[in-house]
Amino acid sequence: MSATVTTERDGHVALIRFSHPPYNYASPELLSLIAAAVEAGDADPEVRCTVLLAEGKSFCAGADLAGSAAMAGDDGMATIGQLYVQAERLYRRRKPMVAAVQGAAIGAGLGLALVADFRVAGAGARFSANFVRLGFHPGFAITHALPRLIGEQRAAWMMLSAERVKPEAALQWGLIDAIAEDPEVEAHRRAAEIAANAPLALLAVRATLNGSLADDAVAAMRREHAQQTALRPTADYAEGVASVFQRREANFIGG
Repeated sequence: MSATVTTERDGHVALIRFSHPPYNYASPELLSLIAAAVEAGDADPEVRCTVLLAEGKSFCAGADLAGSAAMAGDDGMATIGQLYVQAERLYRRRKPMVAAVQGAAIGAGLGLALVADFRVAGAGARFSANFVRLGFHPGFAITHALPRLIGEQRAAWMMLSAERVKPEAALQWGLIDAIAEDPEVEAHRRAAEIAANAPLALLAVRATLNGSLADDAVAAMRREHAQQTALRPTADYAEGVASVFQRREANFIGG
């Protein structure tokens, strides 16, 4: 099914809701629609904060490396590169964003959640940088954004173990800011609290806090893409993707 993104205004808050059934897999098309909605909010003087929301049980289950013809084909790395072009647009926004994570935020889905300034998770949320389980390298600037948020040691654990982190640990680590029965309601409440403040001051403070974040994220994505390109032809990558598609344990050989 095709990806859709809708925007709803509530006062000075823009609620951006995306849907790409059944798992909200990340694709250049979906991220382009999200980025366009975010840029429209940046350009609207009435919008002071955005909320990023997903339809369905998953927030974003990552990129569909096994099932997407565009990513599984010969031009797969070019398609992944286009993901990062859209991710750069998200990183270069000017206004604050709160993400409501109601389910799995895996791989590129974790990267999408990390783009937000704040994250509210439901009890069923799970966070994982599962790339090594696929014989692959993290992308979406996760190698920069995750250590910046939770520290190098915990970020290294997530990236090298592929553990699925539950909300309680995510809150303790600083990966999320709150656990809520209804993450959409709580994310909206927090966005409204931000949006009650002076708009020019919000822009100035966010710019100071983020500094060179966008440039650093883009540089990280270039390094990540190079490593992914080197790993993609390996037997371990083929085995990792096949094992996920076939729902079995992988048998990696180091080649």
